[in-house]
Amino acid sequence: MNATVVELQDLALSERNWLFQGRDHGSSITFFVNRHPPGDGPPAHRHPYDETFLVQEGEVTFTVDGEELVAHAGQVIVVPASAVHSYVNSGPGILQKVDIQPSPEMVVEWVPDADPSA
Repeated sequence: MNATVVELQDLALSERNWLFQGRDHGSSITFFVNRHPPGDGPPAHRHPYDETFLVQEGEVTFTVDGEELVAHAGQVIVVPASAVHSYVNSGPGILQKVDIQPSPEMVVEWVPDADPSA
């Protein structure tokens, strides 16, 4: 058996973000597990591949190519490849989700001049 077990705590970037880079573990996917307080989320960015989000707890508002989408625990969101996107915890409690990327390493382009409402 060649299965690998990885402790989530070994992937910690901070007390609320964990990053599994597939290339480091013989996997073809990368994923984040993250917990965001209300009002928190990353700035606009894009990836050259689809990104799939599994909302485990809370409420999140995504902005994808200028359009808003609200999701909550128990929902899955798929953002198309190259779409400029960002998200924010729009609920009153913690947002916990898993961001799945079909790549052995994260490839991201930050889009500092993107207008999230455009």
